[in-house]
Amino acid sequence: MSRFFGPLVSDGRVPPHQQTRVAAFIVSAHGALARRLAFALPLRMESAWQTELNAQFYNESEIVSLLMRATSWTPDPALVYLAAAWETAWFPAPVEGIPDHSPALAVDLATLAHAIHAGIRPAALLPLEANASDPFVIALRRVEFESGRLLQAQILFLKGESLLPVRAAVSAALERRHAEVRKLWREMLQSIGISPDDENDRKP
Repeated sequence: MSRFFGPLVSDGRVPPHQQTRVAAFIVSAHGALARRLAFALPLRMESAWQTELNAQFYNESEIVSLLMRATSWTPDPALVYLAAAWETAWFPAPVEGIPDHSPALAVDLATLAHAIHAGIRPAALLPLEANASDPFVIALRRVEFESGRLLQAQILFLKGESLLPVRAAVSAALERRHAEVRKLWREMLQSIGISPDDENDRKP
């Protein structure tokens, strides 16, 4: 297995089958975040954090839209069952130690978003010889940039004073979500011949 995409095709582009599998995973993850953010948005905004939710919703939607258009899609029968497993993993999950329903859902969403934004680093898989003008390459770098920016919002929320009384529950939920996302990401990469062990060693 290789640490990076490849072997690249003749014009320095990522092979379509690798593009398809990676893009499908990222679209599934960020699409799930967009859907959950959409349901969390109120009809009328009355506080600052609600405007932040709105901004995050559109950023997640932009990531999905960008990858849908920039990817060289190719038929991948395995996505029938892979996508089902991914979508199940993004479902809301109860957060033990937070009895109130609304805060518990907010914490679960924030921990899932934190795990996705921090754990999925697709641009780190690009070899130096990848075609810098390829829309897919540009899209992956854009996704990683946006994820780094959005990550700050989750950090501010999860470390906020309002969650101090349930800090242990938040930490446990965050650790669980990170483990889930990391496992799915590693398995997906291995399925297309990429070793995930060293994928965080270097950024292009």
